[in-house]
Amino acid sequence: MSAVRVAAFSVSLDGFAAGPDQDLDHPLGVGGERLFAWAFATRTFKTMFGEDGGDADGADEAFAAESFDNVGAWILGRNMFGPVRGPWPDETWTGWWGDEPPYHVPVFVLTHHPRPDLPMKGGTTFHFVTDGIEAALERARAAAGDRDVRIGGGGATIRRYLAAGLIDRLHLALSPVLLGRGEALFAGLDLPALGYSVTEVVPGARATHVRIARSDAAAQVPGRR
Repeated sequence: MSAVRVAAFSVSLDGFAAGPDQDLDHPLGVGGERLFAWAFATRTFKTMFGEDGGDADGADEAFAAESFDNVGAWILGRNMFGPVRGPWPDETWTGWWGDEPPYHVPVFVLTHHPRPDLPMKGGTTFHFVTDGIEAALERARAAAGDRDVRIGGGGATIRRYLAAGLIDRLHLALSPVLLGRGEALFAGLDLPALGYSVTEVVPGARATHVRIARSDAAAQVPGRR
């Protein structure tokens, strides 16, 4: 069954999804790259970025590989697409990932400013959605068909979808890092009141993996390890 989900999303032990002062030189905020040390060590992520090696076994790799299973469309906040703010000055910025982004399916980018669709190598097309999170999800569901819609972030986008009760389940990778400040993932949210609970905790070599699901989505959670 298709689902709306968050997967392989890294969070610090003090609850931050990115470091402070995000910009072109620090797309994850200052110090934010430490959140993803677990992912960068896996074979899945090394392959995705054209590198050899990486851990081929263990929970970290299993969760990294699973995060791409059955994904038919993505939704990203504008910060996840790039550092440009306000109206698009031109169409030269095409994302952080070069000519061939790692998505290979339609990607719907939330923005207040229109921009034409952007097809890329490898099957990724960025669609820029200006009429809100529900409209983006409706379009993503249509594009995904019977596959899942993955909410890729950043933290503010995930909070908006959680607050609206539109995410079925989340896989968070708790990295053994303290950032002190940055973007707090769950600021202003009462997850139990929204119907979410922890369904599984799995220790990995470089992160602890936590599954969270909405009560009516519990049946969609993959089998436990």
